[in-house]
Amino acid sequence: MDTSQAPWLLNLGSAFRTVLACTIVGCTTLYGPEPVRRLLTFPSFSYVTTILIVSDATFGDALRGCWHVLCASIQVMLPSMLSLWLIGPSRFSRGLAALAVALSSFLIALPDSTHLMAKRIAFGQTVIVYVGAVIQGAETGVIKDPIHVATSTALGAFASILAMLFPYPHLASREVRKTCRFYAENASNRLNLLVEAFCAQDKMAALDLITEARLFSKTGAKLLRSIKDKHEGMLWEKPWFRFLKPKRSDPGEKLQEMEMPIQGMELALTTYTSFPVRMMDEELQGVLQISKKQIALKLEQATCSVPFDAATAPESKGEYMDRSSWTQKAISTTHEDLSPFFFLYCMELLQDGPECIVKNGEGAKIEESSQPKKQGKSRPEKIWCSLLSFSKRLSSEKLVFAIKCSLSLGLAVLFGLIYNKENGYWSGLTVAISFVTGRHATFTMANARAQGTAMGSVYGILCCFIFKKITDLRFLLLLPWIIFTSFLRHSRMYGQAGAIAAVIGALLILGRKNDGTPSKFAIARITETSIGLICFIIVEILFHPARSATLAKIELSRTFGALQDCFQVIGLYTSQKEISRESREKQKKLKSHVSVLENFIAEAELEPNFWFLPFHCGCYKKLLRSIYKMAVLLPFTIHQIEFLSQAFQRLGITWEEIREQINNDIEHLTDKTGSLLKCLDEDLLVKSLAKLENESQMKNVCHGLELGKSPNENVSTSLGPEQNSIAEIGRSFLQHTMVVANKTEDNEVEEKLKSQMVLFLSSLGFCINNLKREAIEIEKEIAYLLKWENPARHVNLHELLSKLNAT
Repeated sequence: MDTSQAPWLLNLGSAFRTVLACTIVGCTTLYGPEPVRRLLTFPSFSYVTTILIVSDATFGDALRGCWHVLCASIQVMLPSMLSLWLIGPSRFSRGLAALAVALSSFLIALPDSTHLMAKRIAFGQTVIVYVGAVIQGAETGVIKDPIHVATSTALGAFASILAMLFPYPHLASREVRKTCRFYAENASNRLNLLVEAFCAQDKMAALDLITEARLFSKTGAKLLRSIKDKHEGMLWEKPWFRFLKPKRSDPGEKLQEMEMPIQGMELALTTYTSFPVRMMDEELQGVLQISKKQIALKLEQATCSVPFDAATAPESKGEYMDRSSWTQKAISTTHEDLSPFFFLYCMELLQDGPECIVKNGEGAKIEESSQPKKQGKSRPEKIWCSLLSFSKRLSSEKLVFAIKCSLSLGLAVLFGLIYNKENGYWSGLTVAISFVTGRHATFTMANARAQGTAMGSVYGILCCFIFKKITDLRFLLLLPWIIFTSFLRHSRMYGQAGAIAAVIGALLILGRKNDGTPSKFAIARITETSIGLICFIIVEILFHPARSATLAKIELSRTFGALQDCFQVIGLYTSQKEISRESREKQKKLKSHVSVLENFIAEAELEPNFWFLPFHCGCYKKLLRSIYKMAVLLPFTIHQIEFLSQAFQRLGITWEEIREQINNDIEHLTDKTGSLLKCLDEDLLVKSLAKLENESQMKNVCHGLELGKSPNENVSTSLGPEQNSIAEIGRSFLQHTMVVANKTEDNEVEEKLKSQMVLFLSSLGFCINNLKREAIEIEKEIAYLLKWENPARHVNLHELLSKLNAT
């Protein structure tokens, strides 16, 4: 199967399972036995629960959803029964119901251990119980109504489980294996294209092959994300996997390790401009073709959960000796030749096993654990420290999230009941399923939910109008709509929030029977949804007015901070243990920030500007591209430094000179990143710009006529020396490779080690070279961004950086 069709087929399968689950709910609530229907008095929430669980789910995800339903029901049922019994259903007014919802929501949202899905379901149950008490008054059952809410929720969970079993069990483990095969095919195609581009004799042919490989890389990234998303569901299907090592329980870990060198190969070719490759000959071309076949075998073994080292080791070793022969004749002092060296370095990582990038870190952890531990704190001190840590966490994000949930739901229920008592559920339910932990794009999410609700309601009304006389066939029209919303779920404009709102809007109208006119219900529900979203937005703005553009800038600052931490870990390098122990954690943090930044930029591009400054999407995308390249290069840089520090000592070659050069380059990158980080600090930036403006006015008064030029002319010309220093870095590392290559060794093992050192030194030069090049690109874009955000001021970035550093 073509890997480009895999996401389309996955969306289609998810849509059919959603239709099946909703059909089970609809048939049970509309045509089920009378005793069963008496228990299911809230079918609307059955649909809501089904959509929350079954969308893009596997059997393991459905099992997890049932667990969340159980946890939510326990959290809500017992306190609600107690409060109804103590207060009395007839005494519940609009204000008292809103207060009860607010207090219950605060208690539900506060625990950190409860999953967000369980919290959403519990919020919805809370709204239904207390709003039902206001609507029904004294007829509300203290025990009966909470039980009916729980059974309606359980029906949605049960329908999700059944939908995952037909026509055959939709297991996460099977989906992961299938997606792994798709990824192996995708990676093999990319590898073939990249090797062909490396061997191409024409520049246009090479560029065409690189462009085609980039298209495959986008699909590969989606496949890896799909494997990661389904991992938790696989653990629910096979709980014993939780006790295995991560690499054995998670096949995505191994594939992600193989993805890194392929990304490096693509980066090497995109930075190379002088095709055909100077060092290419028939011997090297033959070695590359053999290596390509062996790497394809490793990819196939990885998809079958076979360890990398289970490959045909004898052939691999034999080819390695042939692979090292090119180092004897391809040494150059031209810095442009660093790209082919790095390409071959990544090929070697793929063939010998990409886990060598991270195995040193694991070894350091083992050595660290074998050392005697320092004497710990006493038991009372540990208890006191844990209490302090809990109080700090409680007083920050978790407490803010709980207060937001409490206020949003309380206000939504209050104003919803004031506007329309009979349909007062929907304002609170809209907010209940909208919550996301952490900071998120408020306007984007609210806009998507409002549009989704309107679209779904209009579709439901049209279907009811067309099938006015044949009411039993209305439910069949959900099939095309759910298929449509399953693709809408993965769109940039609506996303998950808009798609869920759209499908629920149509479900609630088409899934009703003898309950008033559809148009009247739709208008009431759209109005109640708008009331809930307005309350949600107001509370979000009160706590932190988080536009997507604002979040993107905040996340850009955090990403720079994570990047600076990575550089500092390399700069503080003194031994293999120290760099390995911290580097992997810092790299994961950086990649996480890059992923979040990418999402915020995509959301900010679609967000309405209102009265705010327009979001400069092009500038942010260029910054993201440069940061992403640096994140790709960092693991290779660390691996190369670790290897070379040991290899130089083994061959008796002085390492200090190269190490000092590396430290100087990394220190320069650390300082530059720190300075750019200060540029994004609003308070420091405003003060520094004001000081520079005053100094600039004084200079213009005193020296304007004498100089005859503007101070801002230095911005573009000052980057020239840095561009020249990049070329010098490349030449310096190539000179070191000449020294190593000219050293004669009698021992075959040391000769092999020497050939590897040539490759690693050249690759290290490529990595540091490109790290500095991307840092310069980032500096240019930051300067442009500052001018965009401060059009009334003359921004000279280098004067600003010196002023910020002094501050």
